[in-house]
Amino acid sequence: MGQTKTTSTKIEVGKKAPPFTLPDETGQSISLDDLTGKWVVLYFYPRDNTPGCTTEACEFTDNLTQFEKCNTTILGCSPDNADRHQKFIAKHQLKIKLLSDEDHQVMKHYEAWGEKNMYGKKTEGVIRSTVLIDPTGKVAHHWRQVRAAGHADKVAEKLTELQAKE
Repeated sequence: MGQTKTTSTKIEVGKKAPPFTLPDETGQSISLDDLTGKWVVLYFYPRDNTPGCTTEACEFTDNLTQFEKCNTTILGCSPDNADRHQKFIAKHQLKIKLLSDEDHQVMKHYEAWGEKNMYGKKTEGVIRSTVLIDPTGKVAHHWRQVRAAGHADKVAEKLTELQAKE
């Protein structure tokens, strides 16, 4: 319980992304294995309906058509449950899938749960970060710390750059 990081997995570009299966906002299980053949943007955020998290989710929604043209699925992941996700989606007309990781296990494997320093106070929580996974299930890029505003554009730029090299 008091563990802040798992040592069994390290997110490294070119290595297999840790497998996961998590419920989305409807309770349906979403698995990385089910997304083989597609690019996946898996972004981790602290909480629904907070300013930064809302900005990030809305920007990914606004750019969704561009991501879909690039054969890319956008998945947001937080500790919030399906009910909170449904309210968040409805309030902001989000068009992306939101996953619930209430026990933080997937976040730990993706280095998105651990010690944070907020205003000089150390706490344990979600580290806002993003992992871009290629169609074969390998990590293509890892943003270890993210600023919410403008992040979706940065992800789209990196995706375009990587796809141009294919």
